[in-house]
Amino acid sequence: MVDFNERSRAAYNAKADDYDNSREGEFTRGLQRMLLSQIRWTENQSILDVACGNGSLLAAINERKPIRGYGIDISERMIANAITKNPDMDFRVAGCEKIPFADNSMDNITVCAAYHHFPDTAAFAKEAERVLVSGGMVYVADLYIPSFRRLILNPFVPLLLKDGDVRMYSPKGIGRNFMRFGFERANSTVEGNIQVVSLRKKYSCEADNGRTC
Repeated sequence: MVDFNERSRAAYNAKADDYDNSREGEFTRGLQRMLLSQIRWTENQSILDVACGNGSLLAAINERKPIRGYGIDISERMIANAITKNPDMDFRVAGCEKIPFADNSMDNITVCAAYHHFPDTAAFAKEAERVLVSGGMVYVADLYIPSFRRLILNPFVPLLLKDGDVRMYSPKGIGRNFMRFGFERANSTVEGNIQVVSLRKKYSCEADNGRTC
C-alpha cells in the first residue's frame, strides 16, 4: 500500500531549499496569486496554512495586512525554511489528518497546491471544522483538470506522479467533502488550470450567542 504522506515528505524535503526557483515553485506562485485575490481577512486574524511549504503564502498575506500566522507541513525541511522566512509565526511538522492546534482557534484556513496530495480529505475536513471558529473560512487552491481528463487520469495518478499525489478533484468534489462536516459553500472560481474553492463553517448558536438561530 502506498504511503502518500511519506512520499510527500521525502519529495518535499528534497525540493525544499530550491523550491522557489523550481518550475513547481513558479506554478505554486500562480495559485497563490489567485488565492490571494479570493481570501478575505481582517488585521490580526489567525490564519492557518495547511501544507504551508516554506511559508511564502503566509508571508504574502502578512505583507498585505498583518496576521497571526500558523502553518503545518509534512516536510521538516520546508518547515525549517518557513520558520526562517517568518520567525514571528508558529510552524509545526504535521499532516492534514491531525492538526496540532486547539478547537475554535483559527479564523481562516488556506490550502495551496496541496489538496490533491492529501490521503484522507475527509479527515482534513473534519479537522478543519474543529479548529475553525464559528463562521470561519477554508480556502482551497488547487490544480484544475476538466472532468473527462480527470476521470481518465485519476486511476493512474499515484503511478505517474511520485511526489505523494493522490488524485485530482473538481470544485464540486471539494465542496461535497467539506459539506459533510458542517460547511457551506461560499464560492468557487476556475481560471485556466487553477481552481479556488471557498467554504464557510456553519455558524453555531452557542458560539454566535444565538443570533443566527
